[in-house]
Amino acid sequence: RQRRAMAARRALHFVFKVGDRGRSARFYRELLGMRVLRHEEFEEGCKASCNGPYDGKWSKTMVGYGPEDDHFVAELTYNYGIGEYRLGNDFLGITLVSSQAVSNAKKMGWPLKEVTAGLFETEAPGGYKFYLEDKEQLKQDPVLKVTLGVSDLQKSVNYWSDLLGMKIYEKDEKKQRVLLGYADNQCKLELKTVGGAVDHGTAFGRIAFSCAKEELPNIEALMKKENQKILTPLVSLDTPGKATVQVIILADPDGHEICFVGDEAFRDLSKVDPNGDKLLDDAMAADNSDQWFAARKMKKVSA
Repeated sequence: RQRRAMAARRALHFVFKVGDRGRSARFYRELLGMRVLRHEEFEEGCKASCNGPYDGKWSKTMVGYGPEDDHFVAELTYNYGIGEYRLGNDFLGITLVSSQAVSNAKKMGWPLKEVTAGLFETEAPGGYKFYLEDKEQLKQDPVLKVTLGVSDLQKSVNYWSDLLGMKIYEKDEKKQRVLLGYADNQCKLELKTVGGAVDHGTAFGRIAFSCAKEELPNIEALMKKENQKILTPLVSLDTPGKATVQVIILADPDGHEICFVGDEAFRDLSKVDPNGDKLLDDAMAADNSDQWFAARKMKKVSA
């Protein structure tokens, strides 16, 4: 039963904090060729601190190559008063397959570096690394893996495979990296030794997975029993007019934030909104926070 439960777990999204929403939107839409799946504006911080430790006005934009039911997507959180975040060595990159993205980057004059034959490195605004494989985009999800830095590979593998039930797909002792995942057709998690402590900076992200709702209390109980860190105990999050989802937020041995959300309600919540693009564009057009700061000869704060 345990294995079957694990098989139902899905990799959903990675949360990025963005300081420049306009340039970020351009990168994800025009360069990567993702589309806006939904966009929401909030007047105050989130109970599960999705936008980081801030309590002001913020927005959340989900972008991806297709619905979250079968694609791994990016969640862009934007805090209106914050212009930039300090990067750590915790997030090492997302790898995806798209020759279209490579040619888009060249057309846009966006910096691109070939790291090995057919693999290009580029950066989203804020310094987040993306690796683009110069091959035809897959019919299924083109997003292959998320790479996170760890300080003790074996300890991390034990956590993700023994406690969170991920399957080990590849192990490379020499390069000090391990590839894990819940299913063959899902985005994988790659853990890579950074040689030293993991620094999350202020840009620290979060990776989200879904599981059956009745598994959430079991995950919480297991983490308590194993003396592992729980950042947000099991909580219900309300979205007006949409499903109420249950989430629990954990931290792995290096402090990487992990969100588990009840699958059934999340599938309802994450339905693609056909007005997503327009909502984002309208919000960006109405956002005069840059002008407000400029008029007062002030700079947005750096977190």
